[in-house]
Amino acid sequence: MPKDKFIGISKVGEKGQIVIPKEARDMFGIRPGDSIIVLCDKKRGIALIKADAIEDLTEKVFPKGDDR
Repeated sequence: MPKDKFIGISKVGEKGQIVIPKEARDMFGIRPGDSIIVLCDKKRGIALIKADAIEDLTEKVFPKGDDR
């Protein structure tokens, strides 16, 4: 499988927690203490996004120093 793709399985623990596989954490630079955004759509499923990605988007929409 190419290095930009990964498929893994995670079990859901009793408290609803999952472990993101190491390969996926390494691929996206996810480290202990990072925040993850959980996006849900009942028909399409669940997506996880590093909060940094949204911060980058926010910076593009609302650049620092823009006093409009």
